[in-house]
Amino acid sequence: MTALARSSPVAVVGSGTMGRGIAQVALLAGHPVRLHDAAPGRAEEAAEAIAARLDRLVHKGQLTGADRDAARARLVTVGSPADLADCGLVVEAVLEQMDVKQALFRQLEDIVGGDCLLATNTSSLSVTAIGGALRDPGRLVGMHFFNPAPLLPLVEVVSGAATREAAADRAHETARVWGKTPVRCADTPGFVVNRIARPFYAEAFRLHEERAADPATIDAVLKESGGFAMGPFELTDLIGQDVNEAVTRSVWEAFCHDPKFAPSPAQRRLVAAGRLGRKSGHGWYDHTADAAPAPPHTAEPCTAPDAIGVHARPEGPLAAVVELAEEAGIAVTRDRTPGVAEPFIALPKGTRLTVTQGETALEELDGPAIRLDLALDYRTCTRVALAPGADAPPEDVRAAIGLFQRLGKKVSVVADTPGMIVARTVAMLVDFAMDAEARGVADRADIDTAMRLGVNYPRGPFEWCEELGVRWVWQTLTNLHSAYPTGRYSPSVPLTQRSTLAYKQGLA
Repeated sequence: MTALARSSPVAVVGSGTMGRGIAQVALLAGHPVRLHDAAPGRAEEAAEAIAARLDRLVHKGQLTGADRDAARARLVTVGSPADLADCGLVVEAVLEQMDVKQALFRQLEDIVGGDCLLATNTSSLSVTAIGGALRDPGRLVGMHFFNPAPLLPLVEVVSGAATREAAADRAHETARVWGKTPVRCADTPGFVVNRIARPFYAEAFRLHEERAADPATIDAVLKESGGFAMGPFELTDLIGQDVNEAVTRSVWEAFCHDPKFAPSPAQRRLVAAGRLGRKSGHGWYDHTADAAPAPPHTAEPCTAPDAIGVHARPEGPLAAVVELAEEAGIAVTRDRTPGVAEPFIALPKGTRLTVTQGETALEELDGPAIRLDLALDYRTCTRVALAPGADAPPEDVRAAIGLFQRLGKKVSVVADTPGMIVARTVAMLVDFAMDAEARGVADRADIDTAMRLGVNYPRGPFEWCEELGVRWVWQTLTNLHSAYPTGRYSPSVPLTQRSTLAYKQGLA
């Protein structure tokens, strides 16, 4: 199926932030664009804003004056849906209300030609249900752009239960020709990004509720250790706590209150208090004009140990730490005594330093322990998080802090919480991704693409899994499930099956 011809007019109905952005994308792709809004004067106001954006692109050298003038000439505001009869594609970006969208598409179905593609930019409503109001639901497809549409490359192309394959193909190819990166997905709650991203927010909020760390520290660890572009607290303050909480609640309700998707009581309280983030001046953080940024907890300087012991052959994340310690001039004594199952670093007083795998440090039965949180890359990360058990000697806690400070890292000491911060977040993201793939929401390549481009994750969930190993992910969630036997952390069936297969192959 070929993309929509450049000469074919594109209609955008709804001239809010998303409508304006989509109209700009279609304009710069060379289409005539018809802009309509039911509110008098809104379409004209939007057209002026789009023209101003084009002027800024010219000023930045990203668009020629001639191309700007041509684009302006192709943009027309219309007062009635009846003026959209010659369009080859109509993209709806009106209120996120099912009855409003259904009524609009019923009206459009009587106006546009039979070969006109109808697309909804909904982010949370069912494409199947919207299409259910049409005589021919097969022509309706979801084209979910991300805000700001002119800048973010991802478009989720969503097929409802009745969407014809040809319609989805045309939407996909059109988005690609427009310079976007489209991914295909089925019509399920949250589609790809809003479904799989829930743990990024939920785990951080739960850690805060458990008093594992304050929001600034959790944000700093996820950014500076986990490699995420923004922390969940600052990101939801930017999005709006009401908006983020509504999406979470919508997905949770669509999944019949599955505990994996449960909303945060702490976030609910913020919304009830009107602390919605940047737009209200307060959210998780204070955003008033004279407010100073909240600092993360960072340990004071400590002395690094002259030597550490390494027991069993270090693998995965721990191997990188040992390598960095040797490069920093710390003597490493290796002990490969038979019977030591899990590798660990021995600190001067005998405390075991291990990478968290869902168990608390206090659960270590062979003596005191300190858990190290997961990092995207221990060589390049600028911060690590440590969780000492209650029985860890203070001397070894200081030695562990000093060790990582010698490696050039800031250190945040957090409460001894199962899975700590980055590890439990990543494990949940992987589990959600595997479950979505198994249920036919999208294939793994599109899932990884969507999470990297839609929410700017440093790796896609399957890329994380490839790096860490499916057994590590499964064991981490199994241990978390033991700590919180609510079903929230219970490994999904596809994750369990792949972990079992990996285990059997390792024995072969």
